[in-house]
Amino acid sequence: MASTSCELIWLKSLLFDLGFPSNEPMFMLCDNQTAMHIAPNLVFHDRMKHIEVDCHYVRAQVQSNVIHTHYTRSNTQLADVFTKSFPTVQFMRIMSKLGSRNPVDPA
Repeated sequence: MASTSCELIWLKSLLFDLGFPSNEPMFMLCDNQTAMHIAPNLVFHDRMKHIEVDCHYVRAQVQSNVIHTHYTRSNTQLADVFTKSFPTVQFMRIMSKLGSRNPVDPA
């Protein structure tokens, strides 16, 4: 979530520099419910003693209303097709959502 937050903020500043300012919050989809609960939460529990600095950055962006996080199920994450293995039916469904009809076609 931290690297995606950095990319979103960079893109927003790039768009501002190009003349497209926006005060609207950016939406980030995440399939990790634990990270989603930690991001806006001000209270740390004993089980989260060794939390990374990245979490503090994401929390600051969520609290300052720059980024809104939304939960999405793992099976609807289109980017997972590049990093995970799926059963054939699910793989073909995701590939069709990405606009690919034949994954072995080089064109």
